[in-house]
Amino acid sequence: MKFILTILMLCAAITSQAQDKLKIKVSDAKTHAPLELVIISSNNNWLGSTDDNGVATVTLPPGPNKLHISFTGYEGIDTTVQANGLGELSVFLKSTDNDLEEVTVLASTRNNESIENSPSKVEVLGLEEMNEEAAVKPGNIGSILGDVSGVQVQQSSATSGNSNVRIQGLGGKYTQILRDGMPLYDGFSGGFGIMTIPPLDLKQIELIKGSASTLYGGGAIGGLINLISKRPAFKQELDALVNYTSLKEGNVNVYAARRNDKIGYNIFAGYTNQQAVDVNKDGLSDVPEFNTFVVHPRIFFYPSTHTIISVGYNGSFDDRKGGDMQVLQNKQDNIHQYFEANQTQRHTEEYFVEQYFDSVKLTVKGNLSNFNRDVQTNTYSVNGRQLSFYNEASVFVPVRKNDFVGGVNVTGDNYKTSLPDTAHLQSFNNTTVGAFGQFDAHIKKTTIETGIRFDVHNRYGLFVLPRIALFHRFSEVWAVRGGFGMGYKTPNPLVPQNIDYSVLQLEPIPADIKPEISYGYNAEVNFKKKWGKTSLFINQAFFLTDIYQPILFNQATDGMVTMANATGPIVSRGFDTYAKLDIDEWELYFGYTFTDARYTYLPVNNFIPLTPKNRGACIVAKQFSKKIRAGIEGSYVGAQYRYDATMTPGYFFMAAMLQYNIGEHISIVLNAENLLDYRMSRVESLYTGSISNPQFKPLWAPIDGRVINLSLRWKL
Repeated sequence: MKFILTILMLCAAITSQAQDKLKIKVSDAKTHAPLELVIISSNNNWLGSTDDNGVATVTLPPGPNKLHISFTGYEGIDTTVQANGLGELSVFLKSTDNDLEEVTVLASTRNNESIENSPSKVEVLGLEEMNEEAAVKPGNIGSILGDVSGVQVQQSSATSGNSNVRIQGLGGKYTQILRDGMPLYDGFSGGFGIMTIPPLDLKQIELIKGSASTLYGGGAIGGLINLISKRPAFKQELDALVNYTSLKEGNVNVYAARRNDKIGYNIFAGYTNQQAVDVNKDGLSDVPEFNTFVVHPRIFFYPSTHTIISVGYNGSFDDRKGGDMQVLQNKQDNIHQYFEANQTQRHTEEYFVEQYFDSVKLTVKGNLSNFNRDVQTNTYSVNGRQLSFYNEASVFVPVRKNDFVGGVNVTGDNYKTSLPDTAHLQSFNNTTVGAFGQFDAHIKKTTIETGIRFDVHNRYGLFVLPRIALFHRFSEVWAVRGGFGMGYKTPNPLVPQNIDYSVLQLEPIPADIKPEISYGYNAEVNFKKKWGKTSLFINQAFFLTDIYQPILFNQATDGMVTMANATGPIVSRGFDTYAKLDIDEWELYFGYTFTDARYTYLPVNNFIPLTPKNRGACIVAKQFSKKIRAGIEGSYVGAQYRYDATMTPGYFFMAAMLQYNIGEHISIVLNAENLLDYRMSRVESLYTGSISNPQFKPLWAPIDGRVINLSLRWKL
């Protein structure tokens, strides 16, 4: 707190003494959509940038002032204004390249490059998608992530419902999940991570497929997911949503925010109640009972037009229980005894400071997270804690038409098994000090991005991670992109797996084990065309990732799990096809991913289990009027290898949504998931053994069946 107060005092000392203020609203000239992070400057001095609503308030000296208003992908504007008290100015910027895709600032690349022209391929699920998902699946973001081609949400436990995110055929431990550019869900603290993140609290989700370790650390081998929180705007925001499903899940979420010239706030609070459901009537819950409460308040300070300071807290409390339905109904006997109860608490304190010096941006941010998980079953109990921290200082410097981003960070975690003291894995810790730099050179229609990271780990020493990427636009229709990057992953027995292992099954980290080292390659071609009210965008991407010294989890006959380096690499290769067609009010999307992921050290049957080689999806949506919007989604998941080398069947998945708006502030959404009611239990039993001691099989398809939900949303 002393640090934050010091920053406040320093920023207050440099605040301009001018008395006249001007409110500037910047919008797209064609769509009239507000533009965020538009730069307002005068005589090459940075005055401010626009917020989520496209609004910036700048302080000016008395008399005439020459302003320059600029934004990547748009024609800049020069104008002269007369400062005379608080006035307002509306500005409309024209796009320079007529992108079919909305120009979206990329927080994950740490610069102002647009999606269309970035050397790093970043897919953004924006505010429109967050609003739609908040009405369809308000409890968590698992569903919307699973809709992205090349991304697979893998449920790892039939009893608890825990899941992890896999990208391009690689395991969940190779996906780095960030919140506002800071790691939050990794190792032990990754438990139930995405299952407790509601979309109503998010402005957008940014995904990078493939190596992205230069800016955010070695763990982004398969890719990263960056969750971008909302910030307050000058207008009062109030958003409330209630939802109920046919699987007996109820949700209540509320978001409120507002700011003025000097201070602002936003707060999210959400509650989910789920009753246990035995969908396939085998006596065991397919959906556990749980109660989840999430609260996320933040306070923002604006001591000058050059400074933004925020402090906040993120609390997540989850209590869930699954197993034998008779036990869950308090009717246990000598046969019906099996259950698993999980209580998790996540407390995260966060801060960030953004300071502008003319066009240079300095960012200091960090978080401290305390995660506790208590597991109780009919045969054992275990409690573990993980304390994680992250602190970073970075600078963004535009150099003529080029950009430089550099910084240092310190990250670490400390895990301890509190109970029982007989656990083999009692404790371990990681601390990494890193320095990174990235330079973007813009040469006519080509952008070359080079970067490097140096990390020093407390146990495994120095890692050097170079990266290079290129984007070139041949014309308004054709463009290409390609890149290479390295990554690493240090040994951690608590990383996400396709199978949930108990802490009591885990052996300590062997002394001779080595970190995993990755080499990632990507290349792609973009096509875009517009004819009147019709537009078409096609992206064809290719990927290859080699992971050397991969760490295996080997389970012995007594159930204990040990870690060891494999003798050969893991190789994941394939291609990803994305096409979007807009015709008047119709939106059509098609995606297909081919993945060939293998354990090359195995002589036969070396395909990575539970990884479909073929996945495809198609979405059709139409805005019929201001009141009615509807859409239907169909997807196909191809055959997968089980752990015993047998094949699963492929299956189809369908969903449909209907939205009706009442006036400008109220909307009702009726949504149906898994219309065909496809379930793994229709093909095989979910477990072996007896109901007293079930041994669950790894999950390769949905187990909750068809789900229908109805939500009501009121937004001011």
